[in-house]
Amino acid sequence: MKKPPTVGRSIVRGFSRFGGQRAAQLVPQARLAGPMPWVIAIMVALVVVAAAGGLALSNIAGTARAELAGGATVQILEASPELRERQAAIAIASLEADPAVASTRRVPDEELDALLEPWLGVGVDNETVPVPALIDVRLAGPATQDVLDRLQRDLAERAPDARIDAQASWLGPVFDAIASLQYLALALVVLLALTSVAAVWLAARSALGGNFPTIEVVHMLGGTDAQIARIFERSIGFDATLGGAVGLAAGAGAVLLLGRQFDALGSGMMAGGALGMVDWAIIIAIPFAAIAIAMITARLTVLLALRRIL
Repeated sequence: MKKPPTVGRSIVRGFSRFGGQRAAQLVPQARLAGPMPWVIAIMVALVVVAAAGGLALSNIAGTARAELAGGATVQILEASPELRERQAAIAIASLEADPAVASTRRVPDEELDALLEPWLGVGVDNETVPVPALIDVRLAGPATQDVLDRLQRDLAERAPDARIDAQASWLGPVFDAIASLQYLALALVVLLALTSVAAVWLAARSALGGNFPTIEVVHMLGGTDAQIARIFERSIGFDATLGGAVGLAAGAGAVLLLGRQFDALGSGMMAGGALGMVDWAIIIAIPFAAIAIAMITARLTVLLALRRIL
């Protein structure tokens, strides 16, 4: 009994191109019923929140540094109220005569009392708890150490109890804390991106294993590794698009809600952290980056797997 003639690979290839709707049916799955779109949605939402937090912190630090770049504060550390007021007047006159100083303002005692009231209580006698006189100084240029040292020497000759400090130095620990939070936000973004890559890799491997008999037959009929990988790439790309859209909506909603909560605090420093157009453009680009990462990961996963097993 003769065997039926086999169909050569070249003839099969000539019948029809492997692709289109037939190729898309190779990996059947219910899109929203599967876990992958929701996994990507959660990852994108978390990345959006982390990225928005990092960008807001960067804006806060930049605004604060810009406001304090040319600022300095003079303290008159004298217990006697009469001598303190006299040295404060001398210090103001000396500073206003210096070309490096743009303006000066003596901070009223009422403002100092209001600031110290939560810690010292109401009606504290200044003679019992001496409060230094404060002078807010705005320099014509940056508050460099050389300028501060020269002003300190000039003040020491006329007001020996005067001490001058750059306002930015007071917030040095705050800036360090903000920088640490920014690094933490960046680390979270990188960690979530790696987690997304791992999830896509597992999903692609699972789909490849579940459809391996079909893939093997198609491969024998002439389908190339690149064509098979493209099917998985499109499938994962569709899931990533759905998940990215849902994740962006959820993350952006959370960011807007948090933004309103911080606006209600009425803090000038927090107001400097408002997201601008460039910041929102970066946030909107996150799901597109997630789609690209998912598709590239799926393609490489399938290609490497097929080269080992076929």
